[in-house]
This record gives sequence, C-alpha cells and structure tokens, in this order.
Amino acid sequence: MTLLLAILAQAAAAAQGCQYDRSALMALDQNAFDQDITGGWRKLELDGCEVEAANLIRDWRMAHKATESILFWHEGQLRADIGQTAAAIALFQQSYKTVQQDHGLGWNLYVDGTIAFLERDRQAFDAAKAKLIALPRSGNLTMQGPNGQPIPLKWPLNLNVFEGLERCWEQPYKVAYACSMPLHRVTVPDRK
Repeated sequence: MTLLLAILAQAAAAAQGCQYDRSALMALDQNAFDQDITGGWRKLELDGCEVEAANLIRDWRMAHKATESILFWHEGQLRADIGQTAAAIALFQQSYKTVQQDHGLGWNLYVDGTIAFLERDRQAFDAAKAKLIALPRSGNLTMQGPNGQPIPLKWPLNLNVFEGLERCWEQPYKVAYACSMPLHRVTVPDRK
C-alpha cells in the first residue's frame, strides 16, 4: 500500500509538472532553503510535489553536511505525508535535541508523540502528551503571526498538533496533522 501511495504521489507530481531550479535551491543557505514559507523546498510542497520536496531536503542535507534536527524533521513530515512511514520514523528519530538545544520547549516529547502516532501506539502517544502538558512554561518566548505582530502563545508548544492527531487518530498523518489548530512561528531567545 505504501509503495502504491508513493507511486501515485509521484505520478500526480509529474502530472502537475514539478519543475524547479535544483541548482538554485541547492545553493540557498539553510534559512532560505528551510524557513522561507513561499520559497526553498516549501514551494515544491505547496505545488503538491511532496516527493520532490522530501528528496530535495535529503539532497540538500547531504550536500551541505547539515545536521540540524529541523531538516530531518521536515523531510520526515513529507515522508509521512506520502505514506513512507518507516522512513519518516527514522528521520524523526534523528531530530531529537539535547536538553540545551531544547530550551525546555518539549521538542523531544513532540517527536515521541509523533512517532507514537505513526506507529499507532496510543499508550506511548498518551504518555508523551501527558508529559508535554505537564511541562513548565519556558520564559522569554515570543510568537509572531503572519503579519509579524506578537500574538498570544498557547502553552505548551505543539499541544495543538497532538490534539489534532488525537482527533483524527485513525487518519493518515497528512490528514491528522491538518486537524490541528493553526501553527505560529516561535522565536526562542539565544542562550549562549
């Protein structure tokens, strides 16, 4: 079934003409490649070219010898979207952060819960969610909306995603992830 979904996704992407300037995208710095919502790999995803976007992230990571956890995470999300569950889980496992990198935000709990969702392990999912809910609020966080203005922060981070995955438990990852409330950009203060 997973192979069939991947083949169908590739066929749909080819039909849509997933053309892009690979050299230009590979030359981008990490911020432009990964965080530009309308550029970088995200433009491919917006165009329905998830397979190409996932492969591009993989290739960019390898070419730039990037070890940032967020790149593994984003590739994993795309792989989960197209039904490549085992590959998604392996990538998510590479996205764990150290305690210092996490800044008390519960990233690893988010990873644990997402993997549990993909494995359909409700007990592990519920445990990760409970730990996330119990996480004390981290100070000095700011959020900004699409217009750059500060907006209220719902704590803990990513609980909305867990709630969406829970609401749509029987659905594929792509559908269940879309069941969450809108996400917002979070800025974490640099702690050097």
